[in-house]
Amino acid sequence: MGIGRVNFRHRRTRVVARAGLIALWLATGVVSLIGLDGQSRALMVSAGTPEAWIAPVIVAGALADLLIGLAMWRWHRRWVYRLAGAVMLLMTAVATVILPTLWLDPLGSLTKNLPIAILLLILDEDAPA
Repeated sequence: MGIGRVNFRHRRTRVVARAGLIALWLATGVVSLIGLDGQSRALMVSAGTPEAWIAPVIVAGALADLLIGLAMWRWHRRWVYRLAGAVMLLMTAVATVILPTLWLDPLGSLTKNLPIAILLLILDEDAPA
């Protein structure tokens, strides 16, 4: 197999990984806003979050997700992937502190962040500064 074919596959894989992460961040933001009184609220109530904080925290997280998804869609730059990684780490740390049982969720509420971090690192390697 020639070097050109390998480079094409490399680029195609990166494009698909990026598209998947964009879809993930945008969908997460939209779902969080649509379901403002849904699962996120229930999780925060179970963690003992004060009622006055619940909606603003959910909206802030949803807006962060939407902004990252849009930034990733618009720019293939290292700063975007590093920002996404930093926000993901922050949200993971906060979730771990307030609801550590999320690590045991069979649907991967927090464990999904491990492969997401790996994809962000791969995309960061490929992106211009």
